Amino acid sequence: MLNTQPIEKIHNFDELMKHHHELIEKPNHPLNASNGVFKRYENPILTASHTPVEWRYDLNARTNPFGLERIGINATFNAGAIKWNDKYVLAVRVEGADRKSFIAIAESPNGTDNFRFWEKPCVIPQTDVADTNVYDMRLTKHEDGWIYGIFCTERKDPKATSGDTSAAIANAGIARTKDLVQWERLPDLISNTGQQRNVVLHPEFVNGKYALYTRPQDGFIDVGSGGGIGLGYVDNMENPVVKNEKIIFGKVYHTIYELKNGLGPAPIKTSKGWLHMAHGVRNTAAGLRYTCYLFMTDLTDISKVIHIPGGHFLAPDSYERVGDVSNVLFSNGWIEDNDGTVYIYYASSDTRMHVAVSSIEKLVDYVMNTPEDTFTSAGSVQTIIDIIDRNKEIQ
Repeated sequence: MLNTQPIEKIHNFDELMKHHHELIEKPNHPLNASNGVFKRYENPILTASHTPVEWRYDLNARTNPFGLERIGINATFNAGAIKWNDKYVLAVRVEGADRKSFIAIAESPNGTDNFRFWEKPCVIPQTDVADTNVYDMRLTKHEDGWIYGIFCTERKDPKATSGDTSAAIANAGIARTKDLVQWERLPDLISNTGQQRNVVLHPEFVNGKYALYTRPQDGFIDVGSGGGIGLGYVDNMENPVVKNEKIIFGKVYHTIYELKNGLGPAPIKTSKGWLHMAHGVRNTAAGLRYTCYLFMTDLTDISKVIHIPGGHFLAPDSYERVGDVSNVLFSNGWIEDNDGTVYIYYASSDTRMHVAVSSIEKLVDYVMNTPEDTFTSAGSVQTIIDIIDRNKEIQ
């Protein structure tokens, strides 16, 4: 006989839901301190605790009599971003306690707080060779009518010795959607320049082709002879073979991008050029330090870099420095609003998501008028002296 008795919820259900709603609905305010280019916000916008209670707990008191968490979530970070149905939508990398990452959609009515995850994580179809781990999805609304999600697919290196359980290979996985719910998996990117991570789709056709910003490297971790932000072209995304790939922004000794660099989100088109955000990596005694920087490319020749402000644009600050992988700031998502406001979504230390807010006008001014790196200490001193001297003229 069918049991029609209602199922009793776990004893701590009401308390769990109360705390969860309080966390999600907590207002977020901009910090007073600002460099004039952007404003950080007081609270992270997404943490592991923001993931739905229904993902983590079996709410049936019969099968979970002690009300224990069954599925642990470790982190929420490295989110792609898009404006969708008047909501600010993030494709979040969620990492479980089992170390496996997956993509889940969270949305906010205002872009700075009240982010709520959709009911279920994204189901990304598999290729013939299953993904071991997927993460860091960039979302691009392309002029062909599709929304593309390009992400890193990680698999065990088949050439690894039997005792090596950590060797991996990375490639760019590609999926597309019309509603962010149903995803069509396309073949992984085919490139002749080594392993690929941080691949980003340009939002417009270039001479009838799809343009892809790449980051070729020799190995899963080591850049080797590769590195730098590349640019290549694909005739058809159903057969994504990248051609004519070349580095348009390489590594430079003793800079924030001396070890490796890669594009963050898809670039934003402005009247002055294509606005790019990228991450740069340098080595320190405490490990790798990730920061974000901006640059601009020509409107008609996207391979031509025309402005490069010196130094980082965003770097870990205060508690952002601490987490699973400390001293790391990474962004692969931003949203340009209709009024020119730009919401910059970034992760700190592979642990949590934040937002900083600026505008197209400010970002373009920053990129075009910030002094470039002279690549020497003497040059940096001269740059400071130059602005001191100019300031004397107005005193």
